[in-house]
Amino acid sequence: MHPRTTRRHAALLTALLAILWGLLAAPPTATAAPSAAKGTPRAATSTPHTAAAGTFRNPLNTGPDPYMTVWHGNYYLTTTQGDSIRMWRSSSLGTLLEADPITVWTDTDPSRNQHIWAPEFYRFGNRWYLYYTADDGVDDHHRLYVLESDRDDPAGPYHFKSKLTPPNHASDFAIDPGILQHNGRLYLAYSGINQYQHNGINIAPMSNPYTVSGNAVALNAAGGCPEVREGAEFLYRNGRTWMTYSTCDTGKPDYQVWMMSLPSTADPLVPGNWTQHTGARFSRADDHGVYGPGHHAFFRSPDGTQDWIVYHAKTTSVNTYSDRTTRAQKITWNADGSPDLGRPLATGATQDLPSGDPGAGTYWINDDGRSSGDGSATFTGAWNSGTGCATQCFWGDDHWSDQAGNTATLSFTGTRIALLSVRDTGNGIAAISVDGGAEQRRDFYGAIRTGETLQYLSPRLPYGRHTLRIRVTGEHSAQSGASFVSVDRAEVYTR
Repeated sequence: MHPRTTRRHAALLTALLAILWGLLAAPPTATAAPSAAKGTPRAATSTPHTAAAGTFRNPLNTGPDPYMTVWHGNYYLTTTQGDSIRMWRSSSLGTLLEADPITVWTDTDPSRNQHIWAPEFYRFGNRWYLYYTADDGVDDHHRLYVLESDRDDPAGPYHFKSKLTPPNHASDFAIDPGILQHNGRLYLAYSGINQYQHNGINIAPMSNPYTVSGNAVALNAAGGCPEVREGAEFLYRNGRTWMTYSTCDTGKPDYQVWMMSLPSTADPLVPGNWTQHTGARFSRADDHGVYGPGHHAFFRSPDGTQDWIVYHAKTTSVNTYSDRTTRAQKITWNADGSPDLGRPLATGATQDLPSGDPGAGTYWINDDGRSSGDGSATFTGAWNSGTGCATQCFWGDDHWSDQAGNTATLSFTGTRIALLSVRDTGNGIAAISVDGGAEQRRDFYGAIRTGETLQYLSPRLPYGRHTLRIRVTGEHSAQSGASFVSVDRAEVYTR
């Protein structure tokens, strides 16, 4: 831990003044623009934007390998969960973090019920098809599968439809299935064994959403490092199909996104038809505390006028597969017609919601007492505070203490609160309570130091004034070297 000065705050401001203060002090609002949603490829439109009803902050989910689309007024998100496929549904992007998961698939077949990774779902006709990879517990046994929905609903229920096996790679390692829709035909894009990488980009023809109809062809995709080409995704605009994909091992801080493109009329099964674009298109931003951004997807704003990227990244430069979280931001388009994915924004950067989003009804409380809504933070006992955590923390500061009995109290008006703060090797156990109720113990220890980590999500509460109290217990697990408890920011939900 780093030495900092203790400050005590008791903010009793009116809701209007707090909101105005938050807007003036808020982290810079991010800007970006258009992407093709999954399901049916669409070109970007020129329809006037519908104003979004507020702002949001990342992360959207605590899992990696995100895929998202908007359907009938709701956002649907999946991330890698390992033992099943879960989906989160929300009417606003800003409330996905507090949405309850829907388990849409589990499997009893021992050949494919473990290491379930990277689900993606697309609508063809009046059914949804959910593509994923799974194995029997051995990584090299990963294969590709597809489910079919029983009704016209992204959240299912689903039934098993088929295994996806290009004849020339029927018994080979394969992960990260995605669907290329090109000139009225479907193609399976995936990462698997080819002459270029163990995890290389392959494309195979499909006769329908659940049948591979021919051999896969390999693309010799560039990537700045030799080992991985995975997670191919597609945008359709300006007379070309734009394929973005992730390179480098996903545990590395240099995991990043590269791009190839194909003319609209060209055959995607002819490797020479693809143009390689040089350099990473989306990569680490150390000044924003973002490392390893990749394994992404694209979705369209609710009104169809903006394109957005959803991706995972980390707040640590350590080579690790843990602590990857799902984030989103708007993208734009370059004068030459290519997508501009921009730079990854810091976790917690305040962004405008997508155009047409009805509004999240959320606001933040910082550890120093500032809030963009009716919120405050007060502390009892001697807490350390300061800016040593820099880009790992919201507003670059946090409070921390290892003294048993010290408390931090967040007062808020709303229906739910999420506490985000630093995990570290010297962190211990906190006792957390809502409105003076029973305490729940939460271990803030992490084998790798990470910032703005979701530590606690309260139950849903009746709308009104509430308190969240964090008490330092002075205890820690056997793995931890100390008993510090960190308070960084809270996200408050009002609906």
